[in-house]
Amino acid sequence: MTEEKKVEKSTAIKAKKSKKEAKNNDTPKSEADLGLEELPEEIKKKLEKKKAERDQKAKSKKTRKKKKKTARTNISVGKAFIKATYNNTIVTITDLQGNVISWASAGIAGFKGPKKSTPYAASIITRLAVGKAKEEYGLSEVSVFVKGVGTGRESAIRALNSNGLNVTLIKDVTPIPHNGCRQRRPRRV
Repeated sequence: MTEEKKVEKSTAIKAKKSKKEAKNNDTPKSEADLGLEELPEEIKKKLEKKKAERDQKAKSKKTRKKKKKTARTNISVGKAFIKATYNNTIVTITDLQGNVISWASAGIAGFKGPKKSTPYAASIITRLAVGKAKEEYGLSEVSVFVKGVGTGRESAIRALNSNGLNVTLIKDVTPIPHNGCRQRRPRRV
């Protein structure tokens, strides 16, 4: 081989490597891009354990239907629904039509019992949901709809804002009865 051909070959290899690196940079999938590096170690371990269990289950199933890959769409504006009850907090992020982009609950993050309804759990699960929505769809702006009277309401809204989403609207959609059902009879003592 002449030196010219060697130089051409090495430049072609370098070009391929740079294309691969650029491709990898387009679709970030590391923990840092999802905002998971800030999570506590115990929650990281629980998430990894659940992921390993899911992968093992998928391998054990012999007849698995292949899903069609949908084109990756860029959704910059969406809605965030926060359901904060006394026992749990659930964060769902959708597009403007109501199609779910990502969601998270306190149970998914590894919280059990009374810890599921805490403000800390709400901030952690909001970080998980926002990380997935930003990574897969490029979400940047949300309208927030809060339902329920749990303790995780406000910390979830703050976590949405602190994780890089622009909050344009906050609306409380907690159902309130307008003298609807007949009340119970008074107790005779």
